[in-house]
Amino acid sequence: MNKKIVIGADHAGFEDKEKIKRQLDELGVEYEDVGTNSAESVDYPIYAGKVAEKVSKGEFEQGILVCGSGNGMQIAANKFRGVRAALAWSEETARLARQHNDANVLSVPARMVSPEEVSKIIKSWLDTEFEGGRHKRRVEEISELEK
Repeated sequence: MNKKIVIGADHAGFEDKEKIKRQLDELGVEYEDVGTNSAESVDYPIYAGKVAEKVSKGEFEQGILVCGSGNGMQIAANKFRGVRAALAWSEETARLARQHNDANVLSVPARMVSPEEVSKIIKSWLDTEFEGGRHKRRVEEISELEK
């Protein structure tokens, strides 16, 4: 794999983020961790913003966010132009987010799925390519909403 990924989490996602980093190492995926660096309480929009800004600017192809429910991170990340952040709670939702929506940021709900499932979600998302076709037009229509 020759993807370049930025990863971030809040306190609720810190432990899973560390496991995801080990998974990325095993897969040979290059990444940058923008924090948080402990389980001490922090505000998730800060870390969602760090990841989304780097994806929006094209510094990284993709980003991974981890928080308790995944919702807050996803909402914050989607405020950035060009970011298509998707919340995935299963392998199937991760696969479809890439396949149909060309999601370039994945938000994972650490408190809603087991660490084993998080690993499967990450693998599914990384292994899936955008299908294009009729979905390309729809993704372009999403981009038009940003104007």
